[in-house]
Amino acid sequence: MPRERPIKNVTPPDPGRARIISLIVLGLIVVLLCVLFPRVLAFTELAARELRYFWWLVLLVALGTYFFFFFGRKKD
Repeated sequence: MPRERPIKNVTPPDPGRARIISLIVLGLIVVLLCVLFPRVLAFTELAARELRYFWWLVLLVALGTYFFFFFGRKKD
């Protein structure tokens, strides 16, 4: 008579926790790069100041990201 194996827990991990952890890691990487490379921080400050002139570029990037993630999905 074969022994029954115990049931494995196949519940996926909480996606909210993974998203929060990945955002924290991304933030730490950005801060670390700004500390290691001060010119990156200067570039970021300049880009933030010039954002009033290039708001349309940010809009195009956001629109492209939207199209990439939402229109690239296959319908079930």
